[in-house]
Amino acid sequence: LGHTAIGRELAPRVAAAHGAGHIADVTAIEVSGDGGDVGFVRPLYAGKAFERRSFAPGARWVVSVRPNNLPAAEPVDAAERKGTVQALPFTVPPLYTAVRSLVRRTGGKLDLAEADVVVSGGRGVRGAAGFEPLQALADALGGAVGASRGACDAGYCDYALQIGQTGKVVTPQLYIACGISGAIQHLAGMSQSRVIVAINKDPDAPIFGVADYGIVGDLFEVVPLLTAEVRRARA
Repeated sequence: LGHTAIGRELAPRVAAAHGAGHIADVTAIEVSGDGGDVGFVRPLYAGKAFERRSFAPGARWVVSVRPNNLPAAEPVDAAERKGTVQALPFTVPPLYTAVRSLVRRTGGKLDLAEADVVVSGGRGVRGAAGFEPLQALADALGGAVGASRGACDAGYCDYALQIGQTGKVVTPQLYIACGISGAIQHLAGMSQSRVIVAINKDPDAPIFGVADYGIVGDLFEVVPLLTAEVRRARA
């Protein structure tokens, strides 16, 4: 199940009803080479540590997985599929809850989890005003703006923009990290992005270790140049 508001409520109930174990907020699934062991990894202590739980085949577990944290499965040819679909009749009991209202997101901005392009800023933006050139680049690319926990903790932006182990997990086609050092907690929230571009003045910043393309330079000089080139190319 997805580790969403509904999944967090449903998973433990299903586990209890079937006498199964329950593991919540899984961020990685590891399978041994011989298929004899399956391990589930989840964060502890606000992302400062990780726990790995495993069980042998045949054991029953209900697992809730953090959305957008695992890569999509590779397509399988229909001729190679071996599974079968078994239809089970069931009756849905009367609902004990009711939806009182639906509130839609306003402002017209893309949701981070839905954006194909994400431009994120860290402590290197040096203030709330530092996100303005990042927003301009995101607008030019048709994307959304995100942030590291460091930027949020410093008060540069709202926590709704936080990406990382204790924030949102994103898997865009393009992720541009500006002034982000690359703490492991942040990498856990964006490392599955298809293409990662890092912009940082420190050539030894850990973010360059996961980046497909790296630019060593001042983000306040590089980002406006990128924005201008994108606008020129799309004009």
